[in-house]
Amino acid sequence: MMKKMATLLCGLCIASLASAQEIELTPVEKLEQKTEILENEIIKLKKLKISGYIQSQYQYGEKASSLKVGSGNENAEESYDRIGIRRGRIKLVYEEGIASGTFQIDLTEKGLGLKDAYLNVKDPWFQSNQLRAGVFDRPFGNEISYSSSRRESPERSTIFQTLFPEERDLGAMLVLQAPKTSVWNVVKLEAGWFAGNGIKAETDSRKDFISHLSAGKPIGSDGAWGVGISYYNGSVYQGTKNVYTMKDNSFVLNEADDNKGKYAKREYVGFDGQFSILSPAGLTQLRAEYLFGQQPGTDKSTKSPNVATLPTADTYIRDFKGGYVIFVQDLGQSPFSAVLKYDWYDPNTKVSGDETGQNGTTKTDLSFNTFGFGALWRINNNLRLQAFYEINKNETTANIDNMKEDVKDNVFTLRLQYKF
Repeated sequence: MMKKMATLLCGLCIASLASAQEIELTPVEKLEQKTEILENEIIKLKKLKISGYIQSQYQYGEKASSLKVGSGNENAEESYDRIGIRRGRIKLVYEEGIASGTFQIDLTEKGLGLKDAYLNVKDPWFQSNQLRAGVFDRPFGNEISYSSSRRESPERSTIFQTLFPEERDLGAMLVLQAPKTSVWNVVKLEAGWFAGNGIKAETDSRKDFISHLSAGKPIGSDGAWGVGISYYNGSVYQGTKNVYTMKDNSFVLNEADDNKGKYAKREYVGFDGQFSILSPAGLTQLRAEYLFGQQPGTDKSTKSPNVATLPTADTYIRDFKGGYVIFVQDLGQSPFSAVLKYDWYDPNTKVSGDETGQNGTTKTDLSFNTFGFGALWRINNNLRLQAFYEINKNETTANIDNMKEDVKDNVFTLRLQYKF
């Protein structure tokens, strides 16, 4: 018994001494342990990227204009001005291995809104092909994906604001591109299926197909070019049995009982091109897009769906066309740039001028164009001042009282942007 007791005590003493030796680290060992913990935390933080920008804005508009900040005109007979935060973006991207997650929100005096929320997975071999799913930019043309923090005009063109409200949609997309070492790397295909309702909740079981095939390449060390073709094939829910289509210059009614609940075709084709060259005069940029197709709408609007409810109005189907051209010229080596932009949108190509306002057509069928000019001052890498004036012109018709002459809706924008 005494031997067993002695053996047990010896074992306990040895275990206690070993434990004490493990706990009692030298100062150098303690420092090394803390350093290792900090290094692991730093590695995790490096995988998270935080960026964003704030656009503080002043706008002055003629009496019939629609400004992007503040509320509408309190006096319909006079010009008015507003101040506000046009965009307040915070973007978080966490990347580890071949996968990443992106989340972006918009904070202004009008509230909090979701802009992006998607996951992205690269192929494990070349990491040039990707699968993306969630809420993100629609893969159509160039201007949609051209960041608002970089854009030289205050807003996207009228046709894109109408056909692609909020630019984004809920869906899944494949990005196919050859590795950088391949001669085919200049070509990229983006294609996917989308809810077709912007960033609002999906309201039907139909999905829209969107694709963009593009090619681009540097020109030596001083320039670059790019071209692309886009295709959109989707549909819009018909909320009533009344469906109007154009024949010659008139709307013709189809009121079959089974029209309600069916879907009107929504189809767009787009072409885009970009060119830039650096010279002693500074960087010169030229970008343009042209779109045409068929758009279902109502008698009051040709805007694409962007609400969390199904349409309840009669359906009007129109052929449209439109686009934009933008020219940007840096002034030598200075931090200043001059900007010229022209965009146009014809929501109904079957009628024009005094044909509008007859045979079921309304002011919704009138075309619009905008000529804008302005300047950019890149104060430093983070701060930018933008001044831009837009001359908005609408098609006129003798058959609609308030559209017999051009509506007074020109807009001046002064914007200070901080990007981080």
